[in-house]
Amino acid sequence: VRIGLGYTAVLLEDNRAGVAFTFRQEVGGGCSVFHGLRPLSARPASDLLHLLESTDLIEAAVGLACANALVNQQNEKLQDGDILERLELKSDDHVGMVGHFGPLVDALQQRARSLTVFERIKEPHGYLRPAEEAEDWLPRCQVGLITGTSIINRTIDPLLDAAKHCREVVILGASTPMLPEAFSTAKVTLLSGVIVKSPGEVLRVVSEGGGMRLFRPYIQKVNLSNIMDYQSPLRGSGR
Repeated sequence: VRIGLGYTAVLLEDNRAGVAFTFRQEVGGGCSVFHGLRPLSARPASDLLHLLESTDLIEAAVGLACANALVNQQNEKLQDGDILERLELKSDDHVGMVGHFGPLVDALQQRARSLTVFERIKEPHGYLRPAEEAEDWLPRCQVGLITGTSIINRTIDPLLDAAKHCREVVILGASTPMLPEAFSTAKVTLLSGVIVKSPGEVLRVVSEGGGMRLFRPYIQKVNLSNIMDYQSPLRGSGR
């Protein structure tokens, strides 16, 4: 387990690896930032998965990184490439994006009528608005893009509820678990995440405080469209 300043990574004994965002600004004081299980190394993956239920954001990140190590693996349903290659956008769409995915901004602004990004800021600035406003704005949007990090800080449920009338609802980012069943009671149309292709390099970058920009050469972007079709056997069973 590597808990870096930008991302957290978990490596399994079969060399599968997964990552999740580290909420470093929310870390408490003191020289130790992880206060749960000790040691983390060599534990069964099931032990780490339980941490996903924790209200401690560092523990939850470890749990999600472990989940992603288990499920974010190549299969015939996944489509390679950037999310913009799979996302259906119309010229009159209002797009709400929770989390500032900078590389997507220009293309979204060109292809849609408007783009509003909700980020952890205090005052609105240009297309950026405080994250707290997302639940009020998403019902007005046709496309809702929600960062996978919302799983870690437990904001995903109210965000998905606010976006339930959007035509397209996407969970995206390196923290996203490519597991349709995880969203069986919500309207999610597309998942966009990553597969770790070079675990050693990704763990090195994470240990050195790097993030997506630095470990991008060592991952593969993947998408899963029409996930409502995959969810149907579990729909209504609860989360």
